[in-house]
Amino acid sequence: MLGDHPRNSDGLKAYSKQKQFETAKKVDEAITLLIKEKGSINFNCVSKRSGVSKTYLYENLVIRERIEALRQQQQGLPSRKHIKKEMTNSNKDVLLAAKNKRIKVLEDEVKHLKDQLKKLGGELYDSI
Repeated sequence: MLGDHPRNSDGLKAYSKQKQFETAKKVDEAITLLIKEKGSINFNCVSKRSGVSKTYLYENLVIRERIEALRQQQQGLPSRKHIKKEMTNSNKDVLLAAKNKRIKVLEDEVKHLKDQLKKLGGELYDSI
C-alpha cells in the first residue's frame, strides 16, 4: 500500500552525488599518476589504476575526452619499448664492432703463430 506518502530520497541522491565525485577523483588521481610516471594513458591503464570500470570511463564524456586527448598526445612520443629497442640496436652495433675487432686481432695472431711454426719447423729440419 504505497498510497500518496511522500518519499524521502534526498539521502540517496546525496550519496549518489558523493559517490560520483569520489569516482571522478579516483580517475583524476590515476591519470595524474600515469602522467608523472610517464606511463601509457589509455582506458585500460586508467581503469586498472583507478579501480573504475572501463564502461564508466567510456560513458563519462568529460573523462573519455580527456583520456582520448592524452592518448593522442602520447602517440607522437616514443614509447618505452621503442626507446629500449633503439638502445638495443645501438648496443648491438657496439658489440658487433668489438667482436669484429677481436676477430681481426685473433686472425693476426694465428697468422703470426703459423709463420713462427714454419720458421721453427725449418730450423728443426736443418738441425737434423
